[in-house]
Amino acid sequence: MPAPYTGGCQCGALRYVLDAEPQWVVACHCTECQRQSGSAFGMSMLVKQASLTVTGPTKRFTRITGTGNENTGVFCPECGVRIYHMPGYANDVVVLKPGTLDDTSWLKPSHFVWMKSAQGWVIVPDGVKTMETQPQR
Repeated sequence: MPAPYTGGCQCGALRYVLDAEPQWVVACHCTECQRQSGSAFGMSMLVKQASLTVTGPTKRFTRITGTGNENTGVFCPECGVRIYHMPGYANDVVVLKPGTLDDTSWLKPSHFVWMKSAQGWVIVPDGVKTMETQPQR
């Protein structure tokens, strides 16, 4: 499915339009993504920051990563759904949470990252590449 893509939070107060194709879609198995998602992994979609237009209120939360970088999550202050985060290692990209897209039927991760902390029962689908830790930008 080609861009543009639309999405938003659960309550509808925050909406967005993504005008470009994602650079990549990954399933991250790091312990922070497990905590943030409340599940075995978090889905992430790297996109150019300039291609994302957000409307509605946002709130931010910044944490320091294991590598010492800042990672700022942007979410809806009403329902708490994280829409994207801004990695401290890059100023021109954001990491969109693809589960917030209106249509997720086309999503398929190309990579599973942070497999060293993946749950033991996770099965890697055919054709999906794996990485033990964080990929280099």
